Amino acid sequence: MEIDNLPSASDEVRDVNDCSICLALNQNDHLFSKKKKLLERQGFKSENCIYLKCSLCSEEVDTVLKELVQIARIIHLNEPEMYFGEDDACTPADSYSPRNEMEALNTIISLVDICLSSCKPVQLNVLQELRKAAIRMIHKYGDVYSMEAKTLGDSCVKENSLLQWGESNGVRTSLKIAYVEGAGRGAIAKEDLNVGDTVLEIPLDIVISEELVQKTTMYPILSKIEGMSSETMLLIWSMKEKHIADSKFKVYFDTLPEAFNTGLSFGVGAMMTLDGTLLFGEIMQAKEHLREQYNELFPTLCNNHPDVFPEEYYSWEKFLWACELWYSNSMKIMFSDGSLTSCLVPIAGFLNHSLHPHILHYSKADSDTNSLKFRLSRPCRAGEECYLSYGNYSASHLVAFYGFLPEGDNVNDVIPLDIDFGDDASDIITSDWSTHMVRGTWLSKNQSIFHYGLPSPLLECLCKARCPELRTKLKLQGSLENEMEVLNDLLSIFDGMMENLEDVNEDRSSTEWDIKLALNYKDLQRRIVSSCLNSCRAGLKTVELALYECMEEDTRG
Repeated sequence: MEIDNLPSASDEVRDVNDCSICLALNQNDHLFSKKKKLLERQGFKSENCIYLKCSLCSEEVDTVLKELVQIARIIHLNEPEMYFGEDDACTPADSYSPRNEMEALNTIISLVDICLSSCKPVQLNVLQELRKAAIRMIHKYGDVYSMEAKTLGDSCVKENSLLQWGESNGVRTSLKIAYVEGAGRGAIAKEDLNVGDTVLEIPLDIVISEELVQKTTMYPILSKIEGMSSETMLLIWSMKEKHIADSKFKVYFDTLPEAFNTGLSFGVGAMMTLDGTLLFGEIMQAKEHLREQYNELFPTLCNNHPDVFPEEYYSWEKFLWACELWYSNSMKIMFSDGSLTSCLVPIAGFLNHSLHPHILHYSKADSDTNSLKFRLSRPCRAGEECYLSYGNYSASHLVAFYGFLPEGDNVNDVIPLDIDFGDDASDIITSDWSTHMVRGTWLSKNQSIFHYGLPSPLLECLCKARCPELRTKLKLQGSLENEMEVLNDLLSIFDGMMENLEDVNEDRSSTEWDIKLALNYKDLQRRIVSSCLNSCRAGLKTVELALYECMEEDTRG
């Protein structure tokens, strides 16, 4: 980002008072080449400087903002958004996802703020107008998802004690803790809050990090174990610290639940329900890994150092509880020395996840204040629950490690496809994508012929595998016949996936939390596969009609 106070080298003569905002792709982005192609397809480059004349009117400022947003959206695409966004019908005005839109707009605001800090007086007005326009876009987009929280009357005595403890240790917050209908505990805005406001500030002194373990008697023992990570040390530390009456963090541990109810705690009934799903394998693999890790450490540590590792604190059940604590509550924090460490952040754990979060970035420690600051990326009204984003996770990951399914359409709910193109396929398939996936076709903006709501990279790859020279997207007989074969191939794949998801023995009457959650997850998987089946069937009808019309036209000559 820069303020350009020199004439441009281009043919257009620019005023010395013009300013520019520069947006560039990160060279280390693993999607760099794909994003570069997409930018070029929309008339941009991997590095773009958008110029602002000081004399721009409000309509012209809006035009500049739209151009900046187009570029910023592409820069902030994640892999699923990129994969499913590769669609010729996707126009520059389209947003890819709520997360992507907020990232793009907040990036622009950050760049404008940098400009404002060093601009000439004559540039001030146009930059302020651009910032206001970006804020208006955020309000317009965020207002769609704004909703007052339905709080319950349950007492939050322990939670309020934690807040008081935090405030006595330097915590600052504009939030209160309450029980929210359907979500457990949540953080509610006490007043109207705007973009950029810090809603929660946590001093690093009360963040639970590796530094705490290093001061204990267990550190010299654990540090000598080959392959011992800082995360595992913290997990073992928390198993013991939870029971220490005079612990600095006792009030924090007192607010933690006795059971986290994540997928790692699923019983036999829930696992039977998940048979045939991605989540079944994910949970089984995770629990197998954790059991192996536990067996490598215990009871050996307890036997060799009973005074440091009391046996009663280190059962398998307590180890699993600690694992669930760290999976569901830890945050990756970037400290001023550049180290990135998993930490527990008291009070911040009350912030729930949403597909439409108010807070996008919170993991970088502020070296000036020696604290973590949680700033708003979109407004949060008084009485509204304040959300952050745990990450761009699928439903299977959120159920396995957090224990819930988010409300709304999750653009990251993808099902990977294992397609065998044959030994010789690599010679003819030149797709940019080595793996393929599907998601609910209701999310697609393009249901027309040659698209059907399905991802273009998948369709192109299958078409090339069958007949490399015929993927023309023209209504010619050869192309249409090839298209029908591809859709029939996909129908066969999706039919097999749906069969794996069928279970006549499902217990729909169960009141067990894990079985209910497993059923909800499985229903989501069925809905995704069903949408793909319906899109293929509708696509076949569309192609059949186009083929009939094509052959009729050929007959008429």
